[in-house]
Amino acid sequence: MKRLSELKAGSVAKILSFENNDLFLKLMEMGCVPGERIRVEQVAPLGDPISISVSGYNLSLRINEADNIFVEEEI
Repeated sequence: MKRLSELKAGSVAKILSFENNDLFLKLMEMGCVPGERIRVEQVAPLGDPISISVSGYNLSLRINEADNIFVEEEI
């Protein structure tokens, strides 16, 4: 199990859970729900923000938001 913030561009993973319940509702409204597959599209040069593809659309997350999402990387 890894944090979304640890993945490199091009990585594909499945969302497992969230660490911070304050962000849980916000992330779920954006399509980040447990069991959903995501792909890291781009990481900004300084690492913040990151662009992911989830539920058929692209989403930008700040690194502190991505740090609260636990994922299982697909190989």
